[in-house]
Amino acid sequence: MATATQIREHMEVIGSDGVHVGMVDRVEGGNRLKLTKSDPLAEGAHHFVPMDWIERVDAHVHLTKPSAEVMSYWKSN
Repeated sequence: MATATQIREHMEVIGSDGVHVGMVDRVEGGNRLKLTKSDPLAEGAHHFVPMDWIERVDAHVHLTKPSAEVMSYWKSN
């Protein structure tokens, strides 16, 4: 799992299928990513991604879940 110190504001978040999920606003509470609400996929709302869904961090934040599953999670929470 990635550490919060590796993640920077405005890093792109990518699902395991290689599809754009959002942009990092900040790490919140040490256990989840808060995504920007200005991203077109956000539809004007902040969304959250659990930190344990992060596979790795390089120039982007790569998730272990595909984009459709991440977006489905947003709708159920």
